[in-house]
Amino acid sequence: MNTLFFILFGIAWFIFAYYWYGNIIKNKVLRSTDQNPTPSHTLFDNKDYVPTKPIVLFGHHFSAIAGAGPIIGPILAYSYFGWLPALLWILLGSVFIGAVHDYTSLITSVRNKGFSLVNIADKVISPRAGFLFSIFVFLTLLLVLAVFSDLTARTLMEDPTIVVPTIGLIFVALLFGVLHYRLKVNVYIATFIALVLLVVLLYLGHLFQIKASYGVWLGIILAYCFIAAILPVWLLLQPRDYIAMYILVFGMTLGYLGMIFLNPKIQGPQFIGFLHEKGPLFPMLFITIACGAISGFHSLIASGTSAKQLDRESQGKIIAYGGMLTEGALAFLVIMMVASVLPFNGDPNNSFMGILTNKNADILFGNALGLTLKSLGIPVLFGTSFGILMLNAFILTSLDAGTRLCRYIVQEGFGERYGGLLKDKYFSTAIIIILTLAICLSGSYNQIWSVFGAANQLIGTLALFVVTSYLLGIKAPKLYTLIPALFMLVVTESALIYQLLFIYLPKKQILLLVISTLLIFLGIWVAIESLQKIFYRKVIVPETANIEPIENAK
Repeated sequence: MNTLFFILFGIAWFIFAYYWYGNIIKNKVLRSTDQNPTPSHTLFDNKDYVPTKPIVLFGHHFSAIAGAGPIIGPILAYSYFGWLPALLWILLGSVFIGAVHDYTSLITSVRNKGFSLVNIADKVISPRAGFLFSIFVFLTLLLVLAVFSDLTARTLMEDPTIVVPTIGLIFVALLFGVLHYRLKVNVYIATFIALVLLVVLLYLGHLFQIKASYGVWLGIILAYCFIAAILPVWLLLQPRDYIAMYILVFGMTLGYLGMIFLNPKIQGPQFIGFLHEKGPLFPMLFITIACGAISGFHSLIASGTSAKQLDRESQGKIIAYGGMLTEGALAFLVIMMVASVLPFNGDPNNSFMGILTNKNADILFGNALGLTLKSLGIPVLFGTSFGILMLNAFILTSLDAGTRLCRYIVQEGFGERYGGLLKDKYFSTAIIIILTLAICLSGSYNQIWSVFGAANQLIGTLALFVVTSYLLGIKAPKLYTLIPALFMLVVTESALIYQLLFIYLPKKQILLLVISTLLIFLGIWVAIESLQKIFYRKVIVPETANIEPIENAK
């Protein structure tokens, strides 16, 4: 079975879904209109609230949400259950759940001063639910920061060819920010200059291979995160993510072209079975592939940073709904590549399971991309290195955006509640960096990480409940978000209960038992409060502009 049909079908499906279902959410559910002023204008401060051109904001948003998830998750799901279940979840989940989750989270935040959903939950559900949600999100983000910091430091240590382009991109981003926002250079001219410098950095990376210890790289990364979290968003964070987008989109484009020209046969198993040692297909498939189908982290990016930069409400569809479908297209491409250009079993150095077992998923992705790009005349070694750089660019963009999100949660959530130094951006960011460093040095995240998949999806579940409560408050159709929320609640709680009973309890993993139990009760607690608000109590209409209720909304 050749891949060409699947590749063309996947491209057509994502384009069709954007115009079909995306317009339903935009026009019927959100009733998006530019008559609603965005907080980037009403609360403009030239630091966090900055009106941004759509192409730049799309680059920032897409780079921040992608991370390693749409690459690592699909690879693991394919190894557990086969390529068909993974593809179906990506194709359906990204359109009907993930993109809806991202888009509605963005607009809900835009209509509430750009605050994150954890703060909006205070108003549309209850202060108790909002407080629990904020603690849960804060702790989950700390875990993400620790894992991504560790992974980035180890990647820089193990592959010195990517050091110069990785570090150099920071200074290119600063230059872009000054050129475009201070010197008013046209965005396309500034982009051209930045991309030329990026190509030079890629070349210099192979000439000057800088080596350093893990501790040195970890210190540099955390220092960068501190700076990126406190500088005005237009100066570093936004430009860096925007420029990184070109690496990611360029890699995706080459990957799709390579698959079309190569048209390889699918070598891997279509379906392996319902039961794997990691757990049954339901619910484990749905937490293994998060980014690429639905990820709670996206709601934090959408409602934390992107909402503060959206120029006009009508642009939200391409930013959030389009960004999620682009990520779905990446996850789709990853599965098609690894299932076709690599034999599933065989040589430990050249087969899918051999590389995954003896090395890891990032090396596997690099190898698959290198073999795919060979059909375009690109040397395998260069294609492989570019694939690893592409993954590293994803991770670092999620890392700096995650640090800023953590800072917002401390300032907007805990700072507003308790006051004092928690409202200071320097103090709150310093606390985050210190806690991240402590987790990295302790190594405890290695044990905790196995529960992250369910925790991430639980954030997405709770975000959908918050959005549903908001929609009910403005008398908009709620089933488009309520049904996905209930589905993800069942999936997430089932996964947590399965892991608790059949993995952590038999192995007597006390820490994971405690965390899983807390997550189970947290999810149920917030869900009950949300459902009571949705079905039995009056939802307070959040602060919004020019939103007229829809009669007979469902």
